[in-house]
Amino acid sequence: MNPQTTFAHWLKHVDADTRAQMERMTDEQIATHFAAGLAFGTAGLRGIMLPGPGGVNGYTIAAATQGLANYLLANSNPPVGAGSTRPCTSVSAASLSVVIGYDSRNNSQSFARIAAKVLAGNGITAYIFDDMRPTAMVSHAVRKMSAAAGITITASHNPREYNGYKVYAADGTQLGLAQATAIAAQINAVDPFIDVKLCDESAIDTGLIRFMPHEVEEDYLASVHAEQVNRSVIAQAADKLRIVYTPLHGAGAVIVPDVLRRVGVRNLFTVAEQMAPNGDFPTVDSPNPEAFDNFRHGIKMAEKHDCNLVIATDPDADRVGVVARNENGEFVAITGNQMGALLLEYILTAYAESDTLPPRPYAVKTIVTSELAAAVCAYHGIKMYDLLTGFKYIGEVIAENDRSDGDSFILGFEESYGYLKGTYTRDKDAVVTTLLIVEMAAHYAMQGKTLLDALHELFERHGYFRESSINLAKRGPTAAADMAALMNGLRSAPPSALGGLKVLATRDYLTSIRTDHASGEQSKLTLPTSDVLYFELEGGNAVAIRPSGTEPKVKIYILARGDSSDRAAAIVTALEREVAAW
Repeated sequence: MNPQTTFAHWLKHVDADTRAQMERMTDEQIATHFAAGLAFGTAGLRGIMLPGPGGVNGYTIAAATQGLANYLLANSNPPVGAGSTRPCTSVSAASLSVVIGYDSRNNSQSFARIAAKVLAGNGITAYIFDDMRPTAMVSHAVRKMSAAAGITITASHNPREYNGYKVYAADGTQLGLAQATAIAAQINAVDPFIDVKLCDESAIDTGLIRFMPHEVEEDYLASVHAEQVNRSVIAQAADKLRIVYTPLHGAGAVIVPDVLRRVGVRNLFTVAEQMAPNGDFPTVDSPNPEAFDNFRHGIKMAEKHDCNLVIATDPDADRVGVVARNENGEFVAITGNQMGALLLEYILTAYAESDTLPPRPYAVKTIVTSELAAAVCAYHGIKMYDLLTGFKYIGEVIAENDRSDGDSFILGFEESYGYLKGTYTRDKDAVVTTLLIVEMAAHYAMQGKTLLDALHELFERHGYFRESSINLAKRGPTAAADMAALMNGLRSAPPSALGGLKVLATRDYLTSIRTDHASGEQSKLTLPTSDVLYFELEGGNAVAIRPSGTEPKVKIYILARGDSSDRAAAIVTALEREVAAW
């Protein structure tokens, strides 16, 4: 696209508010947001809320939904005729439906309503939630309603200026590559001012836009509660549990406190200034539960009420973070890697103690997630799948085992604070994870232990694992080219050593080749192709690097292992110092 030509085309067609916003844009913003459309991938699309095909706005949401509708109707009767906003009949040519959810971000609700009107304009029934809901509930609702697809408007834990459009397939999983590619082709062929078929509010009266039945939410809640391993331990430890919860201004507020109180949590304190939905996220720089600074309000409340655990969920309640009080009375973070290993250890131990471990159990993690989880699985004798980054791959494994009546899913998680137990949804779910974290805390409290005590025991048994990540942000219209140049440089000249540790092998998931550095021998990697480089280092250490699929940045993962906490920390420091130069 020529940015100026596209800019002029938009100026002719947009509403007055958008036109005024466009006239305030800088030359750099115009070059960035009018040079190309947002890339639609397996996680949908995500970007900054600005006008233009490269921004998230009502027009790009409408175009994306029209492309999705075209894809869904491709093998059905011809869609209804083109036009602008107009009344719609209740006749659905394809008898298709799509579920729509949204979070607390600015414009999320209005974007969801635009998507519903476009679907209705194409004769597709839209089931929309009447308020913000956790992302996992949308995935659950797709299967419950036998819908053809699901849409959730969210940018997860990204900064306030972002929003996004995430699509689920009919089985509740995130899109596969083939589906995403086909939908992207349909979206790219849509002119948002000419090709979009948009209904007016009469679609509610005719039944093409419907609010989600309340029974779907109740079914989701019942499914969450069914994932408890020990249903009595929270009530038994109720006097010992003093917990602070914050939704960071997001969707967790409408459901997490109720879930915890239903299972017997009595001493639950919520962070008042972060409970109300607010897309400006006024109390945090970015609503990410990975950031320790976002717990400062929760820690203040915990100190006031003598609590030893603070739990935070992100705006769409699919990620959860925890800080816990240590033996010195200070609050420290339990990382996503550490929490995943703790949950695995607790769940497997509790099943074993009650003799209820399901047949052929398995767990799932990603290749950039701590090997401590693999050590826990090996200790308990259960299978561990190691997959590419992205919860869609975890969802695909769950779906495949469900279809084939295969192995029993125990837990899936990523290092980035996303976890799932259960097959009622096919995406990470902070709601069920929060419930399990509280149950686990109750279990250890009955033994006079904390979660940090349990983590130390894991290290004593399996070795000291420590992880770190670095984000190299790219800006402006050359961001994609800059990321590609970095990856290509490392691919053509891989390092022989990192942080003083010899590189034993390089895994290139783009070419699906593992190369042994000593022998030069090459072997085939079995995971799907992806722009990821993974450097295996001596001593069981590793460094991985990949471009983000949702933001203009490159992510570097450091996976260290030592015979002591100090040794593992020293390895991380040395590797951080070297890879930061990339």
